[in-house]
Amino acid sequence: MIRRRPLLRFGLAAVSTGGLLSGLTADEPHLGTDRAGVLRIASGEPSGFYAAFSRLLAAECAEAVPPMICRPVFTEASVANVGLLGTGRAELAIALAHTAAAAMAGNAPFHGRTPLRALGRVYENYLQLAVRADSGIRSLPELAGRTVSLGAPESGGAALGGQLLRAAGLTPGKDVRVVHLLMPEAARALRSGTIDGLLVAGGVPLPLLSGLDTRPGFRLLPLADLLPGLRALGGPDDDWLEEVTVPSDAYQGTAGVATIGVANLLLCRPDLPDAVAAAVTRLLVLRADRLVPEESVGTQFLDAPSLIATGAVPLHPGAVAAYREVHG
Repeated sequence: MIRRRPLLRFGLAAVSTGGLLSGLTADEPHLGTDRAGVLRIASGEPSGFYAAFSRLLAAECAEAVPPMICRPVFTEASVANVGLLGTGRAELAIALAHTAAAAMAGNAPFHGRTPLRALGRVYENYLQLAVRADSGIRSLPELAGRTVSLGAPESGGAALGGQLLRAAGLTPGKDVRVVHLLMPEAARALRSGTIDGLLVAGGVPLPLLSGLDTRPGFRLLPLADLLPGLRALGGPDDDWLEEVTVPSDAYQGTAGVATIGVANLLLCRPDLPDAVAAAVTRLLVLRADRLVPEESVGTQFLDAPSLIATGAVPLHPGAVAAYREVHG
């Protein structure tokens, strides 16, 4: 487990393109891609960490694995991303491990089982519930009678948000007015006072929250004490939920807020060719220092022992082969 980008640089030497290309040849440009020869990465909103990670991964693919062209596909996040994989409209996707486990089991918000494979566990998402600093609200139950954005409708955060409210003893739509806004829209609404709180699941710091730091100022509500109630409402998917602390230097005025974390997985379709899965997996291991957004201060899992811990979602055979090749 890795906490900061600089720490990644210390045990990772430069890696030759040849090692990354093992198993892929230049006459296979369309291997495992869409008809245009593009490996599509279902990402998330353009301003979020999923998108930042996807852009970095696409850039590394272009530089290190020339037969593959990777392109981020922007979505509403986890639930939508899994949907794109299931319908063949993406070859790779980033999603909350909680959401991926629900998809594999056919649990809500999914209506059937979605077969998935993982290439690795990549970084921690933090549930971040922000209210205006001048609001006086200091706990989630105090949002009773208020308006809260739980994120885009097809995000993993939205799926978790309803459960989070219930764990706090609030019924969505009855005790709390719930709206589903994209991140930029939610930030504008909190700034203007149109909503009283916004929930996002993402890395830290999130640019949209950093933009609220000085005007009007915000505080993050502690959520970790709701973990037992949240787990009681859920099923096996909730094994992924854990207590985490937002780093004190992530935002102004958020000194070590205890919240809930859930890992993100880089997913693929089961029928992704082994050579493609292996090539992307090698990027995760061997170019880890280039896959962490520069501003990130949250937990990264870009080391082999953490990458392979994908829980209910089995590793793709190509990923297994790559990890064995690199680490024995």
